[in-house]
Amino acid sequence: MINLSHSEYPIHCVTNFQDLVSTPFHGAMNAICWTRTLPGDFADIVDKVELTENIAVLDEAGLRRLQLSEQGQLARDILLRDLKLLEAHGAAPILNVIRSYERDDACPFFPTDVYSFHADRSPVPTDTFLCTYYGEPSEILPNVQAEQKVFVPEIRAELKKLYHGAAEGFETFLSEHCFDLHYQPKAAARPVSLGLGNLWRLAIDHPESQVPPCVHRAPKEITGQHRLLMIC
Repeated sequence: MINLSHSEYPIHCVTNFQDLVSTPFHGAMNAICWTRTLPGDFADIVDKVELTENIAVLDEAGLRRLQLSEQGQLARDILLRDLKLLEAHGAAPILNVIRSYERDDACPFFPTDVYSFHADRSPVPTDTFLCTYYGEPSEILPNVQAEQKVFVPEIRAELKKLYHGAAEGFETFLSEHCFDLHYQPKAAARPVSLGLGNLWRLAIDHPESQVPPCVHRAPKEITGQHRLLMIC
């Protein structure tokens, strides 16, 4: 098991929602975790959601319509509570049942989908919140173990082949296509699983941020197993 108290892992753990949202990021610390072991049967919820596409959005009304076991009802109560906590904080949480995300095959040497380690960006100060309730959890990568892909010489050379403008516009090109938000693990890097039931707050790239953005990615799903994820 990875020791999250090690300085390479800039994670701060809390025991309640108020501390999750009020603890400031500082220094290298750019991920805060409300550690939880949740009761209830979240698989019951996932099994009752019919997926006609790869991702289904489950709102409060849809949750309440599900016919669930007693343990499934307990899991639903937790989801409803988390939704209300985040909404009261001013966030806009989305609850998804996920078979898989869309893959980016436009640039085979540089996919920019959520399976790639990446950081989030916003023009205004905000954070990313997420919790995996069922299925494979997301992962984060300590910044000291991550390398921004646009500065890898071989990758940068390939990106320049895609760009046909003036040299001074190349960095803007990278930003506009989100290439600059993607990272690759350094040798011997050890990603951190976000686990099940834990509610996370991750720093993102915005104009007032005082810390590096948290590098994270979606996991490769297990065939036949859907994920239940809340994110905002």
